[in-house]
Amino acid sequence: MAPRGRPAAAAMPRRGARKRLKFRADDVCSERVTVADYANSDPAVVKSGRVKKAVANAVQQEVKSLCGLEASCVPAEEVLSVSGESCDSSDEMDTKESINGRNASRKKKSKRHKENPDGGGGEEYPIDIWLLLASYIRPEDIVRFSLICKKAWTVTCTAAFWTRLYRRHYSLDAYLPLRLRPESMEKLHCLRACVIRSLYHMYEPFASRVSRNPAIPDSTPSTLKNSRCLLFWCKKIEGNRQEAMWEFNFKFKKQSPRFKSKCCKGLQPPIQYEEVHTNPDQDCCLLQITTFNFIFVPIVMGMTFTLFTINVSTDMRHHRVRLVFQDAPVRNGKKPRLDQGVQVVLDPVHSVRLLDWWHPQYPFSPKA
Repeated sequence: MAPRGRPAAAAMPRRGARKRLKFRADDVCSERVTVADYANSDPAVVKSGRVKKAVANAVQQEVKSLCGLEASCVPAEEVLSVSGESCDSSDEMDTKESINGRNASRKKKSKRHKENPDGGGGEEYPIDIWLLLASYIRPEDIVRFSLICKKAWTVTCTAAFWTRLYRRHYSLDAYLPLRLRPESMEKLHCLRACVIRSLYHMYEPFASRVSRNPAIPDSTPSTLKNSRCLLFWCKKIEGNRQEAMWEFNFKFKKQSPRFKSKCCKGLQPPIQYEEVHTNPDQDCCLLQITTFNFIFVPIVMGMTFTLFTINVSTDMRHHRVRLVFQDAPVRNGKKPRLDQGVQVVLDPVHSVRLLDWWHPQYPFSPKA
C-alpha cells in the first residue's frame, strides 16, 4: 500500500500576530458607531482596549454638525478627511497633543510666576512685627524662628534682639565675668557671642547641659578631626591631693565646611550688623587633659590634628590618651600615617574635657 500522506495541517492563527485594523473616514458615521465601540472594543481593532482619540474626535464633530451646532471653524468634511488616515498617524496625533498639553501647562505656570514674582499667596509683614514676636522666643528656639522667613532672620541679626534677650534672662544672683556684666554689654563689638556665653551662666537649661559633662567622655570625640592647633599651654594645678596635677590645653580651630559652589557660602549678616556678629573664637574649641604627672609635649602649634584615642592605662586604674598631629589634613576614607606625624601620649590621665567657645570655663579675652 502506498504510504498515506500526512493530512494538511489546519491553519492555526499565531498568537499576537493579529493585524490591527485601520479605519477609514467613511466608517465614521452615526449609523455605524455603537456602545460596544467604546465600552467593549475589540483588542484586534484597538490594542489599548479603547477607541482612538482621532476616531472619537471625528465622531464628536459629526454629531455636533448633525445637531446643528457649530463645532468649529473647520468644516466637517475636512475633519473627516484628516481622520481618514491610518492608526499609526493617530498615534502621532496623540503624541503631539500630549506635547502641546505639556507646553500649555508650562506656559500657565510661567505666567503665574511672572504675575507673582515674590511667590505670592502670603502676607508680608513689616520687620517691627517680627521684632515684637522675637521678644517671646526662647533661647533654644532662635534657630527655628530665624528659619521662618528672611525678615525673621534679619531680626536675629540686630543688636536690639540680642540686647533684649540678655536683659530678659539677666539675674543679679548670677556670677558673670567682667566682660559679660550689664555695664560691658553696651558695646556692639562681639555682642552676639557675649550674650550666648552669658546664657550658659544664667539660663538654667543651658547651664544644666554643661554641668552634665563627665570627667571622661563615654566615646572618643570625632569632631576634632582635621582641626588646626592654634595654641598649646600647660599649667600646674594645686588641688586637695598631696601631689599636684598638670593640665594640658590644646586650642583647635575646626575645619570649615566646603561648598561645591563658591558663590554659596551661607547667609551673611547685614553690613550694619557685622560688628555685632564678630567672634574671634568662632568654630574654636579647647581640649583640656589633666594628668597626674608632668609629661613633655613637643611643639604641635600650626599642625593638623588627625587622630585621637582614649584607652585604658597599663595599670588598669586610669586612662591613656594618644594624639597624632600631621602637617596636612587627612582626606576622607584614608588612615593617617603614624610615621609621618608627631605623636603625643599622655598617661596616666585624670580627666578629658572638650570645651566649645561658649562654655563657661572656656578662656576668652576680656577685650573681645
